[in-house]
Amino acid sequence: MDNPSAKITTPFPKPLELKVVIPGLLLTSGLALFATSLKKIPSLSFLSALIIAILLGILVKNTIGTPKIFQPGITFTLKRILRLAIILLGLQLSLPQVITVGPIGLGIVIVTLVSTFFFTCWFGRQLGVNSKLTKLIAAGTSICGASAVIATNSVVESKDEDVAYAVAIVTVFGTISMLLYPLLPALLNLNSQEFGIWCGVSIHEVAQVVAAAFQDGQNSGEIATIAKLSRVIFLAPIVLILGLLSTGISDKSQQVKLSKLPIPWFVFGFIALIVLNSLNIFPNALKSMIIEGNRFLLTIAMAGMGLETSLNKIKQTGIKPLYLGAASWIFISVLSFSMVKIFY
Repeated sequence: MDNPSAKITTPFPKPLELKVVIPGLLLTSGLALFATSLKKIPSLSFLSALIIAILLGILVKNTIGTPKIFQPGITFTLKRILRLAIILLGLQLSLPQVITVGPIGLGIVIVTLVSTFFFTCWFGRQLGVNSKLTKLIAAGTSICGASAVIATNSVVESKDEDVAYAVAIVTVFGTISMLLYPLLPALLNLNSQEFGIWCGVSIHEVAQVVAAAFQDGQNSGEIATIAKLSRVIFLAPIVLILGLLSTGISDKSQQVKLSKLPIPWFVFGFIALIVLNSLNIFPNALKSMIIEGNRFLLTIAMAGMGLETSLNKIKQTGIKPLYLGAASWIFISVLSFSMVKIFY
């Protein structure tokens, strides 16, 4: 008879030894530093350090490969460092910022975000794109680009190739918006407020919003930034809802323990920082330093994501997700523009 004690397992994994994760951390940090340096090159300045880092990681993975000694550190990067970075995103947001958008602006943000998310999920099913990748593209397009893709994957738990594909898609179409939008205010008869709201509500990344909107003036830039950050606040409820939906709990299993639910608890840290930031308890210098450091943490995480991405597996996924990203981009751009013209 088997020894019963042999089957007893500890409820929590043993802490990772520092020496085990150091090689992978050094690799991802080195790639992040290199990506940050490459962004300073004029011809690459339109790309974020995040996308450069993931491209570098993919290059390393699919050329020289990643020996096993780096794996623990890469895993640590994708789990612990990534979640810390998402929590720290809360320092960029405050409740008063949302209030300044006004009820009409906030209404446009909510309707556009929710409509785009559900349209993307619906159209993804029509195209036959796998549901996890579809949700990543939906979150990236409707909320805040790469950061939303990364945060959403914490509960969707899709393949690293799907994450890389989704990040690439939202980056491409967000960049197109960044370059195209500044050419349109006069053609579409948009004043500075309308253009700012449109940029903030429909362009994918915060940096892309800032780059596009400020080309039309200070007022447009400030309004666009606030509208965009208002969208980012909805990252928390979307991730929480997806986490609860991913349980697949039936009515007969309602007694399941809360600890068994895949709730992304780090999202509550994100919300807590938003609340604390709204109370103005952080010195501006300290907050700026943390926000700048957090950009680097996200860049490290994206380097780790690239190091886990196989181009062969992305190729097997096909071109349909690209069609989905294009349709989602057109949908959010047209819907938000229509609402701005109707209500302003």
